[in-house]
Amino acid sequence: MNESTRSPIARRRAVLCALLLLGACSSPTAQPPLEGAHIGGPFTLTSGDGRTVTDRDFAGKYRIVYFGFTHCPDVCPTDLAALGEAMRRLERSDPKRAAKIQPLFISVDPQRDTPAVVKEYAAAFHPRILGLTGTPRQIAAVAKEYAVYYAPEPAQPGGGYGVDHSRVLLLMGPDGKPIALLPQDKGVDGIVAEIDRWVT
Repeated sequence: MNESTRSPIARRRAVLCALLLLGACSSPTAQPPLEGAHIGGPFTLTSGDGRTVTDRDFAGKYRIVYFGFTHCPDVCPTDLAALGEAMRRLERSDPKRAAKIQPLFISVDPQRDTPAVVKEYAAAFHPRILGLTGTPRQIAAVAKEYAVYYAPEPAQPGGGYGVDHSRVLLLMGPDGKPIALLPQDKGVDGIVAEIDRWVT
């Protein structure tokens, strides 16, 4: 498939991968790795309390955005546990900086992840991680804005199913523009170091 026939999401995913590789092999710089990338945008979702939430509610806040689902057996709880511990470390070392950050968990499984379910799930990792869900159309729209891939897998005996999805922790700026991918593969230390680097 050549570049001209790629879908917009495929092109965005390719940009994300390329920027991640570039960041891994380049020296520290004052320019955010994702500066200028077409990632992020307006959305309307539902919080765990059942209220409507939009991207405008987070204006002026740094955002750490993670897409996953509550029935995820491994990577989602691993990544969210690391994010929760990173937030606790920041709260202890620099409460003012930590207060500038709003972590978001956005479900890619709207069929099962009701507002109450995402609220309980997200809060289990850290009380400030805000769980968000929505209609299938709303989830598709926000995933497209953030260049996130997801697809339900075939149902298993008994009706259960998984959801294949992108695994990224996106750090967004107070203006809603992308800054960097947080390196969840480097654990809590790597996440904290990258937050320290970009959150002022």
